[in-house]
Amino acid sequence: MERSAPAPSETVAGLRSAADEAARRGDLRGARAALERAVMLDQGSVDLWMSLAGCCRGLGDFAAAGAAVEAALRLDPRSFIALLMKASLLERAGQERASALAYGIALTQAPPDERLDVHTREAVVRARAIYAAHNAQLEEALKAAARRERGSKASKELLRADVFAERLVGKRRVYHQEPVQFHYPGLPEIEFWDRGEFPWIEALEAAAEDIRQELVAILREDGDEIGPYVNYPDGVPLDQWAELNRSPRWGAFHLFHEGREVAWNAKRAPKTMAALAQAPQPTLPNRSPASMFSVLQPRTRIPPHTGIANVRLVTHLALIVPDGCGFRVGSETRHWREGEAWVFDDTIEHEAWNDSDEPRTILICDVWNPRLSADERETVAALMAALDAFNQAAPAGGSL
Repeated sequence: MERSAPAPSETVAGLRSAADEAARRGDLRGARAALERAVMLDQGSVDLWMSLAGCCRGLGDFAAAGAAVEAALRLDPRSFIALLMKASLLERAGQERASALAYGIALTQAPPDERLDVHTREAVVRARAIYAAHNAQLEEALKAAARRERGSKASKELLRADVFAERLVGKRRVYHQEPVQFHYPGLPEIEFWDRGEFPWIEALEAAAEDIRQELVAILREDGDEIGPYVNYPDGVPLDQWAELNRSPRWGAFHLFHEGREVAWNAKRAPKTMAALAQAPQPTLPNRSPASMFSVLQPRTRIPPHTGIANVRLVTHLALIVPDGCGFRVGSETRHWREGEAWVFDDTIEHEAWNDSDEPRTILICDVWNPRLSADERETVAALMAALDAFNQAAPAGGSL
């Protein structure tokens, strides 16, 4: 005798329909009963378990709601809705830190906001706020612990500890050297280098006002000598440089270019050249030294990019910097202050912007990476010369 088909009311589809109808009537108990029978028939449906969890939560049975959520997560550990509900149940239970961590996990699986309904989007906003507050408290606790260990006085070690704490809480992303061409092994990845590594930097800053006066005269009398900083020929893939290629929005008045002094420009800035002579610039035929006045026009952004080689670092001396200008290297953002210099690793992603209504001008020069010994510097120079001789061509762009 053939077995008769189950009544529609006892199929998964029928029970789901009955649960939906009960919920529309406000009968959460009836909806829960139907869903409990449905999950007995189909225990592999995340949606059924989450519907059951919602009913149980609505009825105030938070233990049962949590059990249903865990059943859903066993089926799909990345289910965003299940993770979000788990966090909210922990929050309701008063487990403040556990719920914040759970919200953080849920947020890693969150779809874009525009794909969320209004209520879920509001829940996501709340989740972000709770997780951010948790991380801020954690960061404060970690930094306080570092100060108890190292003392409150600022030091290189304490600054590194602060960066470590910020990375632990996800406030700072870890960036690595990504040179366009040349990566010398064993050199540290430091975004902004400590001033103490460069004994010549104070002398450069002491000359800042003289350099600025020469710059002002150049801008007034020789502005037409400022060429595009980005100047790629036709037929070269431009990528992020398409907007600025051959554009006056980012200009350069070269003092050293492609390893050679630009005689007329250098003659216009003798005090600048004297100050640059104190910096340990690499000397490589057709490549380096390189130094210039860099002029960034108003409302202009230099896109994120990386430099060509980690054997050298880049120095900025701020000369004319209106409010609204900034500079980011890796995870650290700074704002220039006129007369001050810094040294950074340009093989770590960096970008700059001028959001003001006036041009921003700085002095830029390359210097040897101080972690290279004198012998290594000679080796790098020999290798670069051998590379160019083998290729029988000067380097494209004339940079180290």
